[in-house]
Amino acid sequence: MNPLRAILFKLLSVALFVIMASLIKAASDQVPAGQAVFFRSLFAVPVIVLWLAARGDLRTGLRSANPMGHFWRGFVGTSAMGLMFAGLALLPLPEVTAIGYATPLLVVIFAAMFLGEEVRLFRLGLVMVGLIGVLIMLSPRLTALTNHEMDARLALGAVITLAGAGCAALAQVFIRKLVQTEQTSAIVFWFSISATLLSLLTLPFGWVMPTWDVAVMLVLAGFIGGVAQIFLTSSYRFANASVVAPFDYASMLFAVAIGYVFFDELPTRPMVGGAALVIGAGVVIIWRERQLGLERDKQRKAQTPLG
Repeated sequence: MNPLRAILFKLLSVALFVIMASLIKAASDQVPAGQAVFFRSLFAVPVIVLWLAARGDLRTGLRSANPMGHFWRGFVGTSAMGLMFAGLALLPLPEVTAIGYATPLLVVIFAAMFLGEEVRLFRLGLVMVGLIGVLIMLSPRLTALTNHEMDARLALGAVITLAGAGCAALAQVFIRKLVQTEQTSAIVFWFSISATLLSLLTLPFGWVMPTWDVAVMLVLAGFIGGVAQIFLTSSYRFANASVVAPFDYASMLFAVAIGYVFFDELPTRPMVGGAALVIGAGVVIIWRERQLGLERDKQRKAQTPLG
């Protein structure tokens, strides 16, 4: 165990994933979400393959005992990525990041519904507190549905992003099933392949020939996403999930900084207040899982933010 190295790797992965999302956002004026998912997934594959080969896990990464499990994880994960990318085109980067924090809260609910996991009253109460925080963040955007002075695009972006968080939560439920029979390397590899192929289904719906600068941003997004996945997975080799997981929320600091510098975006009071509730509930849930000995190491290693 090396907790300091684990935390460093986790922070690097979080920063890289936010940079990746920033590149996707910058390209969103020209490129639709489905095409962005294709670039993000395709150009992550060589990075992941080289990493698996260097670890001696390439053969393991190509082997699967549950192909349909990978398909369904890929389907909901690709949907999550596409919805989040669409949300990035409509909402500020910090807001998309904050709404994405609903994912671990929804995982608790979905795991109880579909996996039969026991949810104690204390944890259920924390989930409710977190979801109240989500509603606080969404409330200014949803008023656009009845207030013509506000941009309805913001309301659409909020709904799309929340739907993406829901799909990401379902993807983690599928991962919890997959880790019972599959290696982490296989889950990471086949998700990239699945997302690349599934994103091609959006080809008839508005793909464009990007300009050179946008094409470079998309290729970089894929490469950076692949490197970030490696740092994310590696972080859990050096410390337990309960030590590393809370640093997910450092993404808000990176998102606020990048949003302000590059997109002239400032977080609103409802977003800050709601995000504080969601983050607080999430951190306490992680602490509670540690106290109860509920380790999620393998599941978190295979997790891909935004899908």
